[in-house]
Amino acid sequence: MSRLTHAALMDRTYRHQRRIYDLTRAWFLLGRDHLIADLGVPAGGRVLEIACGTGRNLDHIGRRYPGCDLYGLDISEQMLESARAKLGMRAVLVQGDACGFDAQATFGVAQFDRIVLSYSLSMIPDWRRALIEAMRHLAPGGSLHIVDFGVQDHLPRFVSVTLNAWLARFHVMPRLELQAELNRMTKNSSMTLDMQHLYRSYAQYAVISSTEPIPAIRPKSGF
Repeated sequence: MSRLTHAALMDRTYRHQRRIYDLTRAWFLLGRDHLIADLGVPAGGRVLEIACGTGRNLDHIGRRYPGCDLYGLDISEQMLESARAKLGMRAVLVQGDACGFDAQATFGVAQFDRIVLSYSLSMIPDWRRALIEAMRHLAPGGSLHIVDFGVQDHLPRFVSVTLNAWLARFHVMPRLELQAELNRMTKNSSMTLDMQHLYRSYAQYAVISSTEPIPAIRPKSGF
């Protein structure tokens, strides 16, 4: 799916949903506040959320870590309308593709101390490319924080079947291979991976930390 087509799909999907998104998603996008509490943004740190949606997470991050610089990227202009209304001048918000963006040209900042991917990889067709882009923009000593739907192997089957059928209506596909892919990407590198499975594997939470500039990572073909 091309970038333009995916942008149009996201705009059509959330043109009206964005108005009730924060109220309705609070019940099942579990682990977002766990991620925010775990960020540990340094004083004056730069935080980028890729696929920032309505700006809900950036709003909470800014309140929890006063003085940090907030940046948001999203492919949907419809979602960014809600984010701009919520955040005003507290964040730099730009329309762009998670699978390929120039942060220096877009934000005037090349690297970030913290990067967030919150329930977004499950909506990005080329999610592996999005991971590579996120890692490429990490500052030395920075960390990438990811929360998304988990493997659901400790949930009752009827719960996981119902959940995934409902998610599919919104073009959401849990990335069951996420842990294996992150292990592959961080193996034999200066990056470390910490992986947790939350709420009986309903959600998965990963932190990739870097001590040195991020090496080039070979993308794996296929979605």
